[in-house]
Amino acid sequence: MNELVIRLPATARAAPMLRHAVREHLGAGSGDAELCVTELLANVVRHLGEGTPVTLRVTGNGRATRTRVELTDPDPHAWPVPRPAGEGDESGRGLALLDAVALRWGVTQGHGAKTVWCELDPGHSPDGRVAVITGG
Repeated sequence: MNELVIRLPATARAAPMLRHAVREHLGAGSGDAELCVTELLANVVRHLGEGTPVTLRVTGNGRATRTRVELTDPDPHAWPVPRPAGEGDESGRGLALLDAVALRWGVTQGHGAKTVWCELDPGHSPDGRVAVITGG
């Protein structure tokens, strides 16, 4: 299986590098996967803090198979919780975006870690679509 694995500290500055790596791995039409990576990383930075060690894993090739995006962090208890964002809120829409573009998503708890994951259909993002979201 075609797989991308990156381990790094979670920082807002890491988001462009991760999006680029996902785009290189999946090719054209990777916008939805890039959006998911950005949102998952932003949640770690916001809720666990800058510098939290994370592992990004992207499996699939974006064309013929489902793409699975996973972000693992060392806090098995801080689970993402969707919440409604008010009209004036500047954050709080990340999981709603994830839910909108993914076939399904969830959280897997491990020993001393958790993985937030989502799955995208092949050809999930039309070419030329821009998906750059920051915040949590």
